[in-house]
Amino acid sequence: MPDLPTPQDAAEAALFSECWDAVLSYADLCTAGSTAATELAAEAFSLGMREARDAEAAVRGAGRRPARLPRIPLLLTAVRTTAAEWERQGLGHRLDPDLRLWLNSEKAARYTGPPLQRPIALRGLRDLQAADAELLWLAEVEALPLPVVARRLGLDPATVGEELAQVRGLFRDRSHRNHLDMPMDAQCRSYARLLDAVTRSTSGETPADLSRHLARCQQCAEAAACLRLHGGGLPAALAGGVIGWGGLAYLERRRRAAEVRLGAGRPPALESGPPNPGAHKAKVARNGLLVAAVLVSLLALAVSMMPGDDMKNGAAGPGTTAEGQPVSNPTFPVPVATSRAPGSAQTSKAPTGNPSESTGAKNSDPEPQGTSSAGVEDPEPSESATPTCSVEYSLVNQWPDGFQAEITVTTAEALDDWRVTWSFKDGQKVTQMWDADFTQSGSKVTATAAAYNKSVAADGSLSLGFLASWQSKNAPAYDFALNGKACAKS
Repeated sequence: MPDLPTPQDAAEAALFSECWDAVLSYADLCTAGSTAATELAAEAFSLGMREARDAEAAVRGAGRRPARLPRIPLLLTAVRTTAAEWERQGLGHRLDPDLRLWLNSEKAARYTGPPLQRPIALRGLRDLQAADAELLWLAEVEALPLPVVARRLGLDPATVGEELAQVRGLFRDRSHRNHLDMPMDAQCRSYARLLDAVTRSTSGETPADLSRHLARCQQCAEAAACLRLHGGGLPAALAGGVIGWGGLAYLERRRRAAEVRLGAGRPPALESGPPNPGAHKAKVARNGLLVAAVLVSLLALAVSMMPGDDMKNGAAGPGTTAEGQPVSNPTFPVPVATSRAPGSAQTSKAPTGNPSESTGAKNSDPEPQGTSSAGVEDPEPSESATPTCSVEYSLVNQWPDGFQAEITVTTAEALDDWRVTWSFKDGQKVTQMWDADFTQSGSKVTATAAAYNKSVAADGSLSLGFLASWQSKNAPAYDFALNGKACAKS
C-alpha cells in the first residue's frame, strides 16, 4: 500500500483530513472488503494529489486557472481510475462485482473517451471557476450546511446562499452549452430548444413527446437533469455524472455522514411529529399493569388476613407465593388479563416498586406471554402480539430497469446488533446496498448491520438504502422483520 503524500502546509493538511473521509467512503463502495477499501483509497489518494499538484505547478505563473475538477471529485475520479487499473492488473477479485461489469462496459468508456462525449455534469463542473465548483460540490453532493461551506471556503455566511444560487445558474448555462456542443442526431437537436424551455419552468410539466424522447435518449436525459435546477435532482445529476458507478450510493452515504457530524443521527420525524403508535401502546400496557398490581396487592392483603394453619406457620397458602402474592390458580382470577393492553409483554415482576414481588418462574420468559390466569391462552406473536418495530419503505427514484429505495425501521427495544429481512413480489434483485451488508435468496433479502451502526437506542431508528433491478412490475417490498420479529408498516 503506498504511503499517503505529505502535506505541504497546514492548510493542505486540513484539506487532506476533509478529503480522506470522502475517498474512503467511495472506495468502500468499490471494493469487496475493508482491507481492500483502505488500500484502494490510499493508492487513489496518492494518485489524485499528484495530479492536482502537477496541474497547479504547470499553470503557476501562466496567468490562467487549471482546467480541473474540485479537490474532492478529483480524488473520487482517481478512485475510479485506480479501480480500473486494478482490473487490468488482475486484481479485479478485490473489487465489487457490479463495478467490474461497469468498468468493462461502454458506460465507463464515456468518462475517458472524447471530451465532447463525456457526461454533461462532468464537463459543466470542470468549466466553472475553482471556487464556484467547490461551492457547488460541497453544498449539493457532500450535503454540508451552508454555514459550514462558507467557513470552509472563506465566504460570507450571510451571502453564501445567494452565491450558491448564482453558481447553480452558471452550472446550468455551462451544461446547456455543452449539450448543444455534443454530437447529436436530428431528433435530439430538434428537442434541444424545448428541453431548455421546459427545464427553466417551475411547473414541472413536460410534454408527452419530450417525455418519451427522454425515456429513450440517455444523452438528453442527462442534460435534462443538469438543466433542471428545481425539484432536488441536481445532487444526483452531479454525483452520477462526475463519479459514474455508485454515484447515487455515494450521495446517500455523504448525506448520512453529514447528519451524523451535525448530531442529527435520527430523522426529524422522530424528534418532532406525531407520537409513535408503538410507544403509545406500551404506555397503555404499563398503566394497565400498574392498576393490576394494585388490585393484586389488595387481594394478597385479603388472603393474608384469612385464618389458616399454613398462614400461622408462615408457609404460603395454595395459590400464593411465599410473600403472599397470587400465582396461577383457578380460584384467583387475577385481573391482569383485563387490565393489560392486548399483545403487551408480560413481565416477570409486577411494577409495584417492590423487587421481591415475583409472579413465579413460569413467567420469567422475556418473550411476549399471556397472563397466567386459567382459561387465557398465550397469544401467537404473529397474530396478536404488538410489534416492537415499525418500518417505512420509500421508493426514492426509478428508471426503466432499476430503482433506488430506502428502508427506515423504528424499534421500541434497544439493539446491540440487527438484521432486517423482507421479500419482493416481482422478482426484484438488489445490486448495491449502503449502511448494511446484504444477501438475497430468491425473493427474500437479508440486510445485516454494518460495523459502525450496530447499536440502536430504544425508540430509535436504523436506515439503509439500496439499488435494485426490476422488470414488468415493481411492487413495494413486504413481510419486513427485525431480528426475526415481524414489523408493522408505518
